[in-house]
Amino acid sequence: YDTPVGIVTERDLLTKVLALGRDIKEEKVEKVMSYPLITICLTAKIKEAAQVMIKKKGRLAVFECGKLMGIVTASDLVKSLPEVPETEVKVDAFMTKQVVTVDEKESLDAIVKIMGNQRIGSVIVTRKGQPAGIFTERDLVTAVLAKGKPLNTQVGDMASSPLMTVPDGTSIHKAAITMAMKHIRRLPITRGKKLVGII
Repeated sequence: YDTPVGIVTERDLLTKVLALGRDIKEEKVEKVMSYPLITICLTAKIKEAAQVMIKKKGRLAVFECGKLMGIVTASDLVKSLPEVPETEVKVDAFMTKQVVTVDEKESLDAIVKIMGNQRIGSVIVTRKGQPAGIFTERDLVTAVLAKGKPLNTQVGDMASSPLMTVPDGTSIHKAAITMAMKHIRRLPITRGKKLVGII
């Protein structure tokens, strides 16, 4: 237990266990963890951390003198965005335009397979065709798995609602502030009443 070798994320549980129909009670951590551990020095600059995360596609383990000091996530980087001209770029330039939507009556079992197979961290939950909430990997872990909820539950019962959105044309900086203040990691982008992306 002294030498960190990997990390288990919500995405690992989703793609390597649940989407494949494996029993979460039986799987061993060593079979699903992400490794090798992506590391960075405690004194590294935020921009360097962001570049490593983009290149390696994962969370960073922060070390000082060979000792694990903490973990840096994308949420941590969002919270640290300074108000500088380069953060005045609009969300439109970075948002994912292919947003997956599901009806509120779909079962969690079906949603988990969609998220795992498409390797996405969230789906927008609709009610009568209109965006009403969001279901994320974190919801899966905290509201479903940790509480022993069955996967035949309707996704609408587990989705976070109401849906927090910002309009297209919003600056990256303003979107980051919204995400930090609301403690969210995914922010849908709208144009009028239409959903056009997510960041």
